[in-house]
Amino acid sequence: MPRLLQINITSNWGSTGRIAEMIGNRVLAEGWSSAIAYGYLENPSNSETLRLSSKRKTRWYRRLAKYLGLDGLASNRATRRLIEEIETTKPDIIHLHNIHGFYLNYKILFEYLATIDTPVVWTLHDCWSFTGHCAHYFECGCDRWMTECHHCPNKATYPKTYVDCTTRNHRLKRKLFTSLGDRLTITPVSQWLEQEASKSFFKESRIKYIYNGIDTTVFAPSTHSDIRQKYSIGDRPLCVSVASVWDAQKGLNEIIALRKQLPEQYALMIVGIAEHQLSLLPDGVIAIPRTQSQKELVDIYSTANVVLSLSRQETFGMTIAEGMACGTPAIVYRTTALPELVTPETGRVVEQIGDIEGLTMAIMEVCQRPKESYVDICRNRALEFFDKKRCTDNYFALYNELLTKTK
Repeated sequence: MPRLLQINITSNWGSTGRIAEMIGNRVLAEGWSSAIAYGYLENPSNSETLRLSSKRKTRWYRRLAKYLGLDGLASNRATRRLIEEIETTKPDIIHLHNIHGFYLNYKILFEYLATIDTPVVWTLHDCWSFTGHCAHYFECGCDRWMTECHHCPNKATYPKTYVDCTTRNHRLKRKLFTSLGDRLTITPVSQWLEQEASKSFFKESRIKYIYNGIDTTVFAPSTHSDIRQKYSIGDRPLCVSVASVWDAQKGLNEIIALRKQLPEQYALMIVGIAEHQLSLLPDGVIAIPRTQSQKELVDIYSTANVVLSLSRQETFGMTIAEGMACGTPAIVYRTTALPELVTPETGRVVEQIGDIEGLTMAIMEVCQRPKESYVDICRNRALEFFDKKRCTDNYFALYNELLTKTK
């Protein structure tokens, strides 16, 4: 029986954790065994799980990253325990997801991976793997990662640090992450991220994008929602924007400005806002805290007339895919991977980041048509490109191809 080991910062929690869980469920259904090694955040999983860290340890390792630049270079004991697990269970495929996040020592892990023959798949959910520090660089306009990072303009972003170790980190990542040769397959989650990775030191590696998958049996049009009544929306067109963490990078400032620009007959809802941010929102913004309830999200997406993603840098755009699966068109900025998801039939792309007037016009244009006219075409696009079966089909086919090569 083939065995899959996935390594991620979470287990069935958050977007990357749910992706790993979907993949694990797929291989289990095919008769494989499946295990997930993770940091400390978790929801119940159908796979075997190995917890590597704790909240306390994560805080300590975050301090090391902040003051010493040791992002991804602590957690020695946890990483050796992971290696012991690999030695004991001998997985046929090792699938990496987010290995940053203060729970793993990538140097110890890759030095070990270079000594075994196991094929490794690495899904890139952001850009951290090929930079000397940051997970995203688009907004600051930095391209030093293409050659060698130095004098980092982005130290204040995740993973925040006060020291510039980017040259050392970039050289170390280049050495380690290319040491597996053709045993490593890179799977970015969008075409845009594939193109970026191909400009980095991964350019000689095998790179093949695979879109993130969503459960379209869960994210589907709902006609039994009480959202309009619950939040006193009435028959006003509803614009919704969802994020797990809200900040300027995710478009919080634009939401505030948009509420002042958008006519009052349009309702504006923000989901995922933290309690301490409520005072920043103007009157007329419906604010909902972060929810782990997929049913509540489905009801919100299905009720909305448009889903907004005002993020400046996204490697995929999960909320757009989820909204489309619920039959709702999207509006995004022309930045990074977001335009890949939206067609003229399923929404609008605003050319300039921060163009509040352009956003307002796009919302009004989309909302001129009845919501019912978008449902089927948005739903069909989600089924064709973002359904979890398509995603897991691609990964399962890749696993089998890699196993065939190793025989």
